[in-house]
Amino acid sequence: MNNNIWIPLLISSLAGLSTLLGGLVVFMKFKDRDGFIAFAISFSLSVMMALSVLELIPESIKDITEAYGFAWAMMVGIAVFVLGRIIVIKINMKIALLHKESSLYRVGILSMIALMLHNFPEGIATFMTAYNDLSVGISLGIAIMLHNIPEGISISVPIFYATGNRGKGLLYSFISGLAEPLGAVLAYIVFKRFISDVTIAIVLIFVAGIMITLAIEEMMPEVKKYKKRKQSIIGFVLGVVLVLVNLIIF
Repeated sequence: MNNNIWIPLLISSLAGLSTLLGGLVVFMKFKDRDGFIAFAISFSLSVMMALSVLELIPESIKDITEAYGFAWAMMVGIAVFVLGRIIVIKINMKIALLHKESSLYRVGILSMIALMLHNFPEGIATFMTAYNDLSVGISLGIAIMLHNIPEGISISVPIFYATGNRGKGLLYSFISGLAEPLGAVLAYIVFKRFISDVTIAIVLIFVAGIMITLAIEEMMPEVKKYKKRKQSIIGFVLGVVLVLVNLIIF
């Protein structure tokens, strides 16, 4: 690796591992445990849905449309989105069969898998952007860092409250964040010549399908179990606001 790639790699790594900052929330103590869980999961699912609907899907459809036309973009987008949905359902069935832990634990594991898949192409995008234009890459890295913090929360909180193990919650957040520098390294070593806006767009629509399905079919039912309407609404609204602020600034 030449000297020109170390800074882009550092930017990708810091952006990805910011999930740890979100994971640290497990070391905070809350009087209303159920209220905090409802808030955290509502916040996380709103971030996933808003990120998918407001950024990943529209930007990806735009990139595919520019290359192949709107009709082709819609067909590919729908097919890949549905594939993401099917993957979540299949993985959830496997987890349910292999593990007898609570549904809260499943939410944490599925969140980790979904966000690893999300962070991988993000790592590629951040690295390639910073490699070509450092100033733009830094801005993108900061934006990704900001929305990776709540992603860390979405993994660590359900894992911790399902297992009682803070270290496990933090570890799983860390593993999710590692996908970003891994994507950066593979982008440079293996995929550099094959990466295009269209391939990244297809992957991100697939990820959006996973995250929206996870949010609606796993996280929403989990939130309802705690019967904390006020905390759930506050968490949901704050998640959407965070994504909107992130999009406006960056």
